[in-house]
Amino acid sequence: MKNLALYIDLAFCLVVLPIMVALSPIERWVHNFTTYMALSGAWLYFVYFINRTITIPFLFGNRHKKIGGTILILLSIIVTAILSGIELYIPKPNIHDEGIVRYLPQILQYQQALWTLFMIVEAFSFAVGLLVQTNIQKARLRAAEAERDKAEIELYKAQIKPHFMFNTLNSLYGLFLTENKNALPSLEKFISMMRYIHTSSNRDLVPLAEETEYIKEYVDVQSLRLNEMTTVALNIDIRNDSLMIPPMLLVTFVENCFKHGVSPVQKSCILISLSEDNGNLLFATSNRIFPVKRIGEHMGIENCRKRLDLLYPGKYELTINSKSDIYNVSLQIGLKS
Repeated sequence: MKNLALYIDLAFCLVVLPIMVALSPIERWVHNFTTYMALSGAWLYFVYFINRTITIPFLFGNRHKKIGGTILILLSIIVTAILSGIELYIPKPNIHDEGIVRYLPQILQYQQALWTLFMIVEAFSFAVGLLVQTNIQKARLRAAEAERDKAEIELYKAQIKPHFMFNTLNSLYGLFLTENKNALPSLEKFISMMRYIHTSSNRDLVPLAEETEYIKEYVDVQSLRLNEMTTVALNIDIRNDSLMIPPMLLVTFVENCFKHGVSPVQKSCILISLSEDNGNLLFATSNRIFPVKRIGEHMGIENCRKRLDLLYPGKYELTINSKSDIYNVSLQIGLKS
């Protein structure tokens, strides 16, 4: 149900909490300490909505947000302790307690009631918040899977399309005709690319080493059709290649370089760099832009941005800018987080 969380909030605030308050022995306090009771009630409602809207989402966020959520919990406990520490009245000494040594301070009824209601509010708000966040995570996972499936379809269309296949096979054919020593290794790379596209489509994550190897093969195969007007520089510095990454996440930007940054008559340079340090991935590309209009030329980039939003919310930074005729892409992802 779309508004289930809202209905639960209304039921708790309008039914459950008022009933719990009514069950407490508050008649005398309401008449004698009206301001205190109103302040305590407002505080309990405030705690509930702060937990639901800020504290729980923070606990599901990154490291800094988790710290913020923990601080909010501690602050709510401190404020409740201050409220319960307000002395409304001094109880008359009980003659039966004479001679009894108390090691713990005596807790009055209104203090017990406040702490009991506070714990009920905390427990209920956390339960509802966890339910909502779990549903959000599940919905995000389903959306990520759907976006991944869409990306895979687009990938097959992009990679196994006629002009890519024909150009690559024609280049390989020329290498074999001239008995070029790179003919057989290039064919092996092309076959390895096709195999990786097929096998990675069944996995949510792949080792970073496999993804970087695919990028190397892709660049090598694409370079077969380039003449001396285009230079390609690929720099890879990965310290922990066992880190996991969604398949085909980076190749969209690499493909974009060869799609828009190559000219048979004008000089151009394609720069691609990929580095990793302590779980932080830094990927960057730079290429010239030649004025060739293609239908849906930005669709791949937008699909990739959607995948990043779903898979790494708040944990990545994608910067794309175009200065003069140079197109630059910079992507940072915290893989470990």
